[in-house]
Amino acid sequence: MQKLVILGGSGIGMIAASIANDLGCYQVLGFMNDYYEPGYLIGKYKKYPVLGGTELLAGFLEDDEVMVFIAYVGLQREKETFEKVESLNIPRDRLATLIHPTAIIPTGMCSIGCGVLMAPLSQLSPDTTIHDNCILLPNSFVGHDSTLERFAHIATNSVVGANVTVGRAVHIGSNATIREKVIIGDYSLVGAGAVVLNNVAKNCVVVGNPANILSQR
Repeated sequence: MQKLVILGGSGIGMIAASIANDLGCYQVLGFMNDYYEPGYLIGKYKKYPVLGGTELLAGFLEDDEVMVFIAYVGLQREKETFEKVESLNIPRDRLATLIHPTAIIPTGMCSIGCGVLMAPLSQLSPDTTIHDNCILLPNSFVGHDSTLERFAHIATNSVVGANVTVGRAVHIGSNATIREKVIIGDYSLVGAGAVVLNNVAKNCVVVGNPANILSQR
């Protein structure tokens, strides 16, 4: 059984811990978090300790049995956070991929990177490409020939159409729909329930049906 350290906090972090428990092949050691003191307990019912800040991660990685899951979603200061994660220099083969047994993946027809989370009942179509560190929450769907770049996050009940490119660190909110052949630029955020019919530039927040730019960051 491998050991698992989760970067982040409650919410996505606890979803990752629950899937790791369901898979039965990980011992969750706890969380690395830059805001809580070591020993702080994360979780309402099953609790896991904060092991320390991310500056201690290199020490944990000296143990060859330790894997890492990065549980950052809906990033704040997306580019800054992305660059911070890159600076941690986590070896790709130490990123834990957590795919719930009920996730639907066409056998041999998709490419899934390292450090990916697929929650219960998330679904891929054939010829999809999911890059490292992407997160697909329950009942999310990615259409055929679509690509999620690194750290793209698809929230609950969202639908990504066919031939769509979702840029790095993009967050697509719950119940959003992305029309086929659309490009979502890096670090953008699609609001909950939005219906995206046209390309979205980098660093934009789009909301509504049809989606319009609320702000550029």
